[in-house]
This record gives sequence, C-alpha cells and structure tokens, in this order.
Amino acid sequence: MPRSAQPSGRCGCLYLVATPIGNLEDITLRALRVLREADLIACEDTRQTQKLLRHYGLRKRLVSYHEHNEMLRAPELVMELERGARVALVSDAGMPVLSDPGHRLVALCVRHGIPVVPVPGPSAVVAALVASGLPVDEFVFVGFLPARAGERRRRLQQLAGELRTLVLFEAPHRIRETVADALELLGDRPAVLAREVTKLHEEFLRGRLSELRTRLESKPPKGEITLLIGPAADTPAEARSPAAPAGTLAERIEQLMREQGLDRKTALKQAARERGLSRREAYKQLLLDRIPQR
Repeated sequence: MPRSAQPSGRCGCLYLVATPIGNLEDITLRALRVLREADLIACEDTRQTQKLLRHYGLRKRLVSYHEHNEMLRAPELVMELERGARVALVSDAGMPVLSDPGHRLVALCVRHGIPVVPVPGPSAVVAALVASGLPVDEFVFVGFLPARAGERRRRLQQLAGELRTLVLFEAPHRIRETVADALELLGDRPAVLAREVTKLHEEFLRGRLSELRTRLESKPPKGEITLLIGPAADTPAEARSPAAPAGTLAERIEQLMREQGLDRKTALKQAARERGLSRREAYKQLLLDRIPQR
C-alpha cells in the first residue's frame, strides 16, 4: 500500500472502510484496494459483506464484528493487529462506527498505539443532506432515536431548541410515530424523508412534518430511512421548546377527561405522552401526586 495508507513498522493497521449504501458502483477504488490487500475483514454481517466481495471477485478471510460480540471480538482483533495484521472494518452499508459497531475497537487501537486509517466513501447522511433542499451549512446528526416512546419523546424535547437541521435514522415500523412526535414536540417544521437512497426505489418525500405524517398514514414506507428536519427559521428559539402542561399529572388527566370526554385510561396515556413518560413512570408519578406535601 502507498506510504500514506500503510504505516511503517511491524505493527498492523486498522482500516475503517466505507461500503455502498445500496448501489454497488459507489464503492471507491481505494476501498477495493484496501479490501483486496487486507489480511482480515471484520464485518457486521459476513453474508452481506460476502455479496460485495463476490461482486468484485474478492476472496478474503472474514470474521463477524457486531454489537452482540464486540466486547470479546475487539480484544481479539487488537491481538491480530499487534502481530502485524492489516484489518479492514466494514459495516453492512456506509461508514463503520457511525451508528454502527466499531467504536470499542477504534478506542482500543488508539489506546494501544495502533494506527487507525479512515477510507471514506458512501454515506447515507451526506447523500440525504445534499439532496434534501434543507439548510446544510450546519446540521446535527442524531443517529437512531430511542425505540421506546417515552425515551424517544424526551430526546426530541431535548432537541426542540436546536437551530440546525436534524438528521436521524429510523426504522420503517417506527417512522410514523417518530414523525407524529416530532410534529408535536418540535412544531410543524420543513422536513424530508429520504428512503432507499442510491437504490432502485430511491425516494425523497418533501414537505412539512404535518404533510409527511399524512402521507405516511396513507402509505406506510419500506426500506432504509433517513429523516431530516429543518430549523423553524420563523419561530424564536425559546418558543420551540414545548412547555409541559401545568399542574400535576392527576390534574391533567382530570382536565382531559372533562374537556375532551376521554376515558381515564386514554387520558392517562395522552397525559403521559405529553410529558414524555412511559406508562410505568406515569403510574409512579400518580402515586407520588397522591402523597400529601408537608
């Protein structure tokens, strides 16, 4: 390998290699060379990586490296590296480490003085950003929001005052709930849903969050999704942070039952949702509200 890509000495080197996010033609020449010359490729899913290697006629030694085995696999790979191995780390798609396994291995390499070399390439974040039409001079990459509704809403509340474009990943079966929560907690901001970027059925849905919510209700999405939420440029930052309803949780439940005609269970669910609480947390709060204050 060229001097810039292969450190000198007997110690090995860890290469962080970006792979296509859909279209196999997007891989770089450098990435192919690094994969070809690597002694070992650590991959999130050996079956997925094998497809890529077969497409380019490469036969390499593969080992799995994913969130369920990285505690044990990272030290094993460091031992290989210390013996002089050239190890390429790849994820199923895009750049490893970014919302994918790899941080533990990189941190260990840095601690042990093992060179870490990024081999950049395809990125769902960058591809979606540049085609979105939203402001991209500054942005915040959120990654995946929490799967649990209460935790997801709390995270969105933390982002409510953010003035930059938000970029996040979301699973198809959760995207409708996430868009609905974002609409409620962030306001009706401009947004773009980028689906299956670089693939055959690539699609960009543009509009305000309220419009995206309506479209998702009529046609549930499939495939890999990147959601971008633009800043509410016409709204003061202090107005974007939704204030929690006044009063106790019990008082809010009674208010919803009285004003909206909800039954107690539905009112509890809505009041908990407004506060970013799980059902268990809501029940605990109700018990605390009943304790007399001294």
